Amino acid sequence: MIRRNKLWDDLSVGDRASLKRQCTANDLYVFAHASGNLNPLHLPNDEHDTHEAVAPSMWVGSLFSSVIGNSLPGPGSLYRSQTLEFMGRARIGDELTITVTVIEKLPDQMVRLDTQVTNDRGRVLCAGVAEVQTPTSRVAIEIAEGDIPEVLITRHAHFDRILEEVEGLDPIPTAVVAPEEPDALGGALLAARHGIIKPVLIGSRRLIEQCAEETGDDLTGIEIIDEARHDKAAACAVAMARAGQVGALMKGHLHTSDLLSAILKKGEGLRAGRRLSHAFIMDVPGLDHLLVVTDAAVNIAPTLMDKVDICQNSIDLCLALGMDQPKVGVLSAVETVNPAIQSTLDAAALSKMAERGQIKGGLVDGPLAMDNAMDVNAARTKGITSLVAGRAEVLLAPNLEAGNMLAKELTFVAHAEAGGLVLGARVPVIVTSRADGEKARLASCAVAALYSQWLLRNGRGGH
Repeated sequence: MIRRNKLWDDLSVGDRASLKRQCTANDLYVFAHASGNLNPLHLPNDEHDTHEAVAPSMWVGSLFSSVIGNSLPGPGSLYRSQTLEFMGRARIGDELTITVTVIEKLPDQMVRLDTQVTNDRGRVLCAGVAEVQTPTSRVAIEIAEGDIPEVLITRHAHFDRILEEVEGLDPIPTAVVAPEEPDALGGALLAARHGIIKPVLIGSRRLIEQCAEETGDDLTGIEIIDEARHDKAAACAVAMARAGQVGALMKGHLHTSDLLSAILKKGEGLRAGRRLSHAFIMDVPGLDHLLVVTDAAVNIAPTLMDKVDICQNSIDLCLALGMDQPKVGVLSAVETVNPAIQSTLDAAALSKMAERGQIKGGLVDGPLAMDNAMDVNAARTKGITSLVAGRAEVLLAPNLEAGNMLAKELTFVAHAEAGGLVLGARVPVIVTSRADGEKARLASCAVAALYSQWLLRNGRGGH
């Protein structure tokens, strides 16, 4: 769009310009960051409806500069003064009209402007008078959408949606194995306070109570099964799942191998006919959908048939989260089949197996490099025509090292939040990290609740 300014001689009393602007949650976050105003009234958060957040009055008043700087008088204008009177409040979702009108031409190339902001119901929210130095030379500038650097807001709206989905559901009974460390216990109790899980704590009562005392948590009303040995605590949790007493397991402060050994124990475990695999469920800022990265924690060097189960597990998880025909990108270093790179052969085989119905419920394509799995333009540049390329919702890594590095890069470089589940058993297994924030811990439990429901609806649940 080309912006042309007006000099003092071009202006007449009564000249007017206006624009419309919708108030969004991002506006409030950006203003809080720029101003340092952290008044909770102005900050949407997970505890209340974001439409109740009130826009800071000075943010509303700042909108006049958009009309003055862009349109009237336009590029080259400089503020001298601005009066403000606030008569109402703007809220998220309001469409605001910002209007500037010339009311007097002053000496020294100055103009006096009437300034108003009204909402979509016609109410004046802010009014005042500005004195502005008009431009001294004619300027025409073209401003394209990409000319202004994008501001990335690290909100995690996809996890917010998942947490909303589980609101009102009955808490899922969850066996928490060895919550004998503050983070492990705290994550379970946090999810319990939000009504997502109903925890049964299995481990050393003494250590659990010490952790609760250290963190100030109240264990009143929470069942504790006193079992200090981790292998026996894991076996107890598995037995409860087999008996239908719990619908999920949650890993606490014990070795993953101890928990998986109990789950995989022949005749007494929770085998469901598939290989177990791990999935990171990731909310990546700027990405318009959830992203699943698998396997990053269980299968070190999966074979082709291991990858079939890993792929099917991830598709089932995505279906449980409401995705329609999830798109699985099978990753390698290149996007063409190369007999010297085993992961490209596996990817091609998985794609064909999905076409033949050996993998069900999703679209599978590969080999894909990371760029053309996630970016449509990168896929087009490479001449890849696919419903998955550039649109992948699941990234199936060639091995654990690649998957783990990818997930950690997204978390610590791209500011993603990541929940974690072990899939393929008769109940979901929640796996959280000490580095996880509160939202990631809650999201892991919420995803487990939705996945558990899906398993039951499809006749595959263990409770």
